[in-house]
Amino acid sequence: MHFSLIEIWNSTGTFARIIIFTLAIMSVSSLVVMAERMVVFRKTRADSRSFAAKMGAILAKGDLGTASETNLGKDVGHLGRVINSGLTAYKVSRNQRDVAVESVARALERQAQREVQSMKRGLGVLATVGSTAPFVGLLGTTMGIINAFQLMAESGSGGLGTISAGIAEALITTAFGLLVAIPAVVAYNFLQGWVDARSVDISESSNEFLDVVARNMTGGAGHSHQQSA
Repeated sequence: MHFSLIEIWNSTGTFARIIIFTLAIMSVSSLVVMAERMVVFRKTRADSRSFAAKMGAILAKGDLGTASETNLGKDVGHLGRVINSGLTAYKVSRNQRDVAVESVARALERQAQREVQSMKRGLGVLATVGSTAPFVGLLGTTMGIINAFQLMAESGSGGLGTISAGIAEALITTAFGLLVAIPAVVAYNFLQGWVDARSVDISESSNEFLDVVARNMTGGAGHSHQQSA
């Protein structure tokens, strides 16, 4: 007897279909997160590079006054939002040199943490799908095999032919679970690596900006290269 996907679906019981529908929902959820995060990451990286190119030229001169008054719009990316928070803190505290650098450092750190958490949004869904989908599929397989042996006991006959349909039904849920989990795990690792890389970029840029502030507060001359995202 040959089994096609349609034949296996027609032979599946209620529990197996619930498992398959659950896995389908998990698959759609992970695909939505993958697509949304890729779009967001691409945009914020492009915006950050544009911000770094424009603001970097100003900060290279050590002109924090001009930098703090420059408005590059809302689309400045994760890097722009972090540096702008530092510039805002500088504007507020620049007349208090003893606390200005510390105030700017705290503002940069707070915004950096917000940006990293924002970039991680949705990654928990991928992690959950990647770790639980195989077990959901295995649950369907376990119940399917139990049903197959129950059918064999009811028929009173043994042999692989008696339970082959039930085993095929059972194994398809495991296969489906793996098909859902593997892309989710790959996407999670890729996106988490991207977030980690951007976190390093933010840290380096924040430190360079803080150096500019410190030199400005002490009246030193120098210039800084703004780290691009």
